[in-house]
Amino acid sequence: MMAILRLFSGSAEIVAAILMLYFNDAKKALVINSVLAFVGPSVLIITMSIGIISVANELSFLKIVFLLMGISCILIAVFK
Repeated sequence: MMAILRLFSGSAEIVAAILMLYFNDAKKALVINSVLAFVGPSVLIITMSIGIISVANELSFLKIVFLLMGISCILIAVFK
């Protein structure tokens, strides 16, 4: 499932680049890029959630806390 989401994300990036080339307009490219700014973090959150759920039974509680803290730092950096 994680790989499928990454394929979707990569495909969205390629389609966005093609659309930017097709429209050849800075304003439209900015709109397309803003949509990508939403897709990227969303895919990150979903894939990380799937990964954490799948390995949660193999990790100690402390390791899960550190993992969640690291993910939080990434998300704070992305959104601020």
